[in-house]
This record gives sequence, C-alpha cells and structure tokens, in this order.
Amino acid sequence: MALIYKICPRALWREAETAGRFTGAPIDHQDGFIHFSTAAQAAETAARHFAGQDDLLLIAVDADALGDALRYEPSRGGDLFPHLYGPLALDSVISVDALPLGGDGRHVFPAGVLPA
Repeated sequence: MALIYKICPRALWREAETAGRFTGAPIDHQDGFIHFSTAAQAAETAARHFAGQDDLLLIAVDADALGDALRYEPSRGGDLFPHLYGPLALDSVISVDALPLGGDGRHVFPAGVLPA
C-alpha cells in the first residue's frame, strides 16, 4: 500500500469528519485539487507551508484507493507531488496523528512516517 500525506488544521479535519468527506483547504479550492505529499516530501511541506503553526494533523491516506482522481504532477523543483482531483473519501484514510511543534519550532512527525 502506497501512503500519501495531508497536513491539515485540526478544526478543518473535524469538519470533514462531520461531513463524511474532505473537500480541501482554501489553497486546495484555489488550485482545483487537494495537495498531498509523499513521505519524502512531508517535512519540507510542513516547513515551507505550515511553519510555526500548531494544532495540525497528519492524515495518512492509501493512495491506491484513490484511483484515477490521484495524479502525480511536477511542483517544487520538478518533484512529482500527489494531487487529488475530487473529494477525499474518509474510508481511504489510514491514520490521523497530531503534528505538534517541537522545541526547535519544527513539526514532530510520528515515528516511522519519514524516510531515514
């Protein structure tokens, strides 16, 4: 199973849980797809787009369950990032973990998420 990750404010994710699906954050709506990261991209995504933000969640998603709506497209430095064109069905979510800030101001990822 291939996993991809969404960094999401806790309040926004709670709204998705209530609605039964996640339609994206404001930047996702603006760009027309839901932004995800691979494990290798997640730390840089957190540092670049969520620096200093607390009360975030790391949502792990089964990429294989998303079908043709998931596309890997070039972004930062030509790296291929997973983009979901459509809502995220919550049954494809594998885990939801807190993404707290550490003492150094960087986000602390759950054990085993980021490649060594």
